[in-house]
This record gives sequence, C-alpha cells and structure tokens, in this order.
Amino acid sequence: MTFKLGRGYTLAIQFLRHCLMKFKTVGLIGKQAHLGANLSLRELIVYLTKRGCRVLVERNTAQALKTNGFETSSLLEIGEHADLAIVVGGDGNMLGAARVLAEYNVAVVGVNRGNLGFLTDINPEEFASQLDRIFDGDYQVEQRFLLEVEVYRNGEIQSKDSAVNEVVLHHGKVAHMMEFEVYLDDNFVFSQRSDGLIVATPTGSTAYSLSGGGPILTPNLDALTLVPMFPHTLSSRPIVVDANSTVKLKVSPENTDNLQVSCDSHIVLTVLPGDEIIICKNPAKLSLIHPNDYNYFNVLRTKLGWGSKLY
Repeated sequence: MTFKLGRGYTLAIQFLRHCLMKFKTVGLIGKQAHLGANLSLRELIVYLTKRGCRVLVERNTAQALKTNGFETSSLLEIGEHADLAIVVGGDGNMLGAARVLAEYNVAVVGVNRGNLGFLTDINPEEFASQLDRIFDGDYQVEQRFLLEVEVYRNGEIQSKDSAVNEVVLHHGKVAHMMEFEVYLDDNFVFSQRSDGLIVATPTGSTAYSLSGGGPILTPNLDALTLVPMFPHTLSSRPIVVDANSTVKLKVSPENTDNLQVSCDSHIVLTVLPGDEIIICKNPAKLSLIHPNDYNYFNVLRTKLGWGSKLY
C-alpha cells in the first residue's frame, strides 16, 4: 500500500529539514595565490556576511585577501566549529580540505576555480544564486567514503594517513620497476613486477586511476579499483573489489631502492623493501553538498567530452 503525503505535510517536513540543516557558521578555504579564487573569496565574504553567517577563513587563505569582516581559523578549527565549508579552487584544493573536514562530519561545497572540477561544481559566475538555493534547503547531500593507509615495518606501524581519491604504491624514481604481492582479506591475489599499483575509490576513479586505464566507478558503488601501473605482463588488468575488503601489499625485500606510498598525490609516506601496506575503508565520510539539479552523468559528459543525446 502506498501513502501520499499532503502538500502541507511535505512543506512542513522540508521546513523542519531546513531548520535542522541551517548553515550558521561557514568556513572558507581557497586556492592560494590565485586571482580568480581570491576574487570569489572576497565576494563570498560579502555574500555570507549579508546572510548573517559567521565567516571563518582558513589562515593561509586569509593572508592573500585584502579585506576584513571575518575571523581567521586553522583548518582544524573550521572542522570543529563550521556547519558548512566552502572550498574555492580545483579538485586538489577540495581533496586537501576534505581529508581533514571529513573527520569532523562538516558538509562541504566547492566553487570551481580549477581545471576539471569533478568535486567543485558551483559556477563562480553564478555562485550567489546557487548558494541561495542551498541555504534555502534546495540541495542534495552525497556521501563519499575515504581510504585509510598504514605502513608497517617488522610488524610495527611506521606511518598512516587518509585519501579521498587514491592510495598509490610507486617508486621514488621514474620508470623503475618493483616487486610486490597483493592480498585481499589475507587471501593471496597475485604478485607483480610493475611501476606500482593504484588503489582508487569511486571518487578517485575519474582521476589518476582513469589515466592509468582504470574503470570509472559511479559514486554510489561500495567498491575499489586496483589498477597496475605499467605491469611487466600483458595479462595484468584492473580489478574491482568490495570496498569493505582489506587490501594488503607486501613489498618484496628483493627491491633495492626505497619506495613511496602517496595519498591523493599530496601526502607521501616512505616505504622500505620488506614493508607491508594496509589499505582499508576509513570510518569517516565526506559529505558533499550539491545544487538540487546536480547529475553525476552530466558532469562526466561535460568534463570528459562525451557525446550528447542524438535526439
């Protein structure tokens, strides 16, 4: 049996949702030393102040702004106090902020001042009208999972970090091969001689993994893709696995040089021959705010140059 809600009841639910999700304190994080980003940030400060929001500008971002009317805060303080964070820049800026803000469950929206903009979908020329809709409750929330990576040496943890897009095991030198084994939930999968391995989330499947020949995973999939980097055999192919699996990479002690694990191409962890790398799902989730007309496939068509409808 299907029950239809009356319009009055539906509006009441929408109003209650808006009250519960009202963004009173807003953090601003921007692409540094970028004229377009600085222009958008100054405009956003004026816009948010008029809406009565408390504005927290990330300290490094604030240094390039010649304006006032806001507080400066660290990224951690924005995570602790903000209801919403607005990232002005490209996907790289979004990734850097997201790794921290996801730990605090802060909703994030991006204003695109970069190149592709898979994660920053607000048009800087139309940000006021799009943010008006978001502040009025006309938006959708999309949650993306993160990865957590730990490096072990002789059974003891050496370093750890998180990634939104991908974790990559690679050589410190260009075009150098390595040997390693791959396990899923302690089940041996394969050994490989290659330049490394990309372990990507659905979010990262349109980034470095895509350049390496990996598949595109839609954001709703609870899956990971493992993409070999220039393997020394034609039979090595990308594989899609359950995101709840634990991926273990055992680096052969026969490797003669030091290796690296990078997270979203920003954070580099040192790996020595014989080390083990453990990759699993991070319990934190990134909450992305989109305008209500957002459609993932529209983004793919626009960014990747796919064909439009025939009729």
